[in-house]
Amino acid sequence: MTETKSPDAAPSGEDDRKPGADVSFPYDRMTVEQFRRRFPRARWSDDRKAWFVPGSTASRRIGRWLAELEAEADAHADAKGRDAFAFDPIDSPYLELGKAGFRIRTPYSKTVVDELREVPFSRWDSDLRLWHVPFRSYEGLRRRWPHIEAAARRNEPEERRRRAEARKGTEQDLRSRLRSAERKRHRYPLPAGDLPPIGRPIATSYGIVVFTDITGELVDAHPVANFYPGVNEDDLWGYWRAPTFEELVRTWPAKTPPLRGARWWLPTIEELRPARRAARSRNAKKRAKAP
Repeated sequence: MTETKSPDAAPSGEDDRKPGADVSFPYDRMTVEQFRRRFPRARWSDDRKAWFVPGSTASRRIGRWLAELEAEADAHADAKGRDAFAFDPIDSPYLELGKAGFRIRTPYSKTVVDELREVPFSRWDSDLRLWHVPFRSYEGLRRRWPHIEAAARRNEPEERRRRAEARKGTEQDLRSRLRSAERKRHRYPLPAGDLPPIGRPIATSYGIVVFTDITGELVDAHPVANFYPGVNEDDLWGYWRAPTFEELVRTWPAKTPPLRGARWWLPTIEELRPARRAARSRNAKKRAKAP
């Protein structure tokens, strides 16, 4: 605040002996007028560069006033977003209006999830299985909507079936089936001279896994070379499982990125965050299916 000392400013050191609380906020004439009407006994302190509100309940009264200001600002931003939508609406079967904003329901798509997570104040409703976005975030949603809608259309069941039919019998389809079958074996080639710890979440090209056993079985590199770049005859098979949410939460993120060409490494925070979200989602699905 750039407020200067006024005739009713508190003398230096005087407020230290009184019960009360300090508050500061960016200078705005109307906000200062609102503040003075709400707290007529408040005094500006040049020493602290803040307003001093006397009274033993000052902190609670200031908190209520700040919450009211925030609510007013949110209401104004929501009104602007609602007007922007009325002027330039999004016409899409995936979006509908709700009381407090937009409700977005699409087929599952990682792209959709990633895009909506970047929209300010968006949130996932696990009960209704849809996303809520407040009116105030309309501009952010508008910018990302072309990517969201395109990804949603790509993941419609009929579109996915059409692509699957078109791939049948192709070389791409064969590679995909072989890759899926290999992943279901829950094994991974590891350098014999650089084995990961057992029972700890480790990052790999498969994502974050927990190795449960390294049997000493040598890898036959030729049949799996297409699935594991860099594999060689000296590698050993390690067997893995998916980490639990609790294990991921307890894992301390690495501070440095992995070395180039590394087969395994300690996960960074950028890798742990989506893995934790996925594990939390798996837990929620299990609870929903439980009798």
